[in-house]
Amino acid sequence: MDEISPRKAGSRRDLISFVKDRPGHDLRYAMDARKIERDLGWRPKATFENGLRNTVRWYLENEDWVQDVISGSYRQWIATHYSE
Repeated sequence: MDEISPRKAGSRRDLISFVKDRPGHDLRYAMDARKIERDLGWRPKATFENGLRNTVRWYLENEDWVQDVISGSYRQWIATHYSE
């Protein structure tokens, strides 16, 4: 976030708060796409870092959509288009 959209008030790292781990909670998550590449010949078009950067950029560029989700107003659209 700081790289894409710097804050005047300092780094967003200051907003991170760590919580005590829960029993049974994984301490580490890892992804390994070697099997899908080997068996199916599939490779991702983007690296994890670029994909994450593009995702953050999309959210920053689509604040109206984010606000609709946060406010819950999207529920009215769903009700209008999908209710019986």
